[in-house]
Amino acid sequence: MTSPRHYLQFKDFSADEYAYLFGRTKWIKDKFKNYEPYHPMFDRTLVMIFEKASTRTRLSFEAGMQQLGGSAIYLNTRDSQLGRGEPVEDAAQVISRMSDIVMIRTFEQEIIERFAANSRVPLINGLTNEYHPCQILADIYTFIEHRGDIRGKTVAWVGDSNNMCNTWLQAAEVLDFNVHVSTPPGYEVEPERAGLYGTDHFEQFADPLEACKGAHLVTTDVWTSMGFEAENEARMKAFADWCVDAEMMSVASGDALFMHCLPAHRGEEVTAEVIDGPQSVVWDEAENRLHVQKALMEYLVLGRVGDE
Repeated sequence: MTSPRHYLQFKDFSADEYAYLFGRTKWIKDKFKNYEPYHPMFDRTLVMIFEKASTRTRLSFEAGMQQLGGSAIYLNTRDSQLGRGEPVEDAAQVISRMSDIVMIRTFEQEIIERFAANSRVPLINGLTNEYHPCQILADIYTFIEHRGDIRGKTVAWVGDSNNMCNTWLQAAEVLDFNVHVSTPPGYEVEPERAGLYGTDHFEQFADPLEACKGAHLVTTDVWTSMGFEAENEARMKAFADWCVDAEMMSVASGDALFMHCLPAHRGEEVTAEVIDGPQSVVWDEAENRLHVQKALMEYLVLGRVGDE
């Protein structure tokens, strides 16, 4: 049996594969918008395993699999044997014998790597503490929809060097664009944790305003990610000057976009004026999770397919 292809972090795919995926995403999205059925995953099953809370990840994967003609099964670690100490390796052996593709949203990256090593079917990272590749896949597709090729462009990341920031840095290496990162002292990027294999496309800034200068996209996330709630009070103080506001957007490129993976806290990491303003594309960005993940699941299960 050939080993399945997994999607555990952004650098798992090449620039050529991403070009294919973005093309498929447009094709699949256009069919969806035209109410044209497309069921390449008929009689296929997606198992979704959640250890972290979710709105967009569950909805986009579950709806997406059904729209592709397949079915999706929701498992939460609280009400499955995984929550009672069953080894990840054993769960992977069983679950992958009863399904065609698996998505996991959990804490440590090591968990999904252990699952993948024992899975007979493709595994998708729906979010870990270290990476969030499906979200960046949607973000870059949204940029392409609005502004065209992202190569050579500059993305400003303002806030925490979390799983989103790590994945943007990997994406910049793969797709040849630049990331300006500004974090408070003590929250800087850790290149090893980010999985970087180069720093040609990455620059750190102490001042978030400087990071935003000339940027084609300004993006951020909550100051306290899931699993770091105990640090919330300290983070509120440390990040006070890292709120994306109208001034930061004004020094960015004239046609700069604003993105946020949601949920957002208006008045903390971004002002209402920005996230609800004309440069914000957060709703397109959220919707595109559905479309890019349909293309991703099709690719992992069926390989490259031609237009129908």
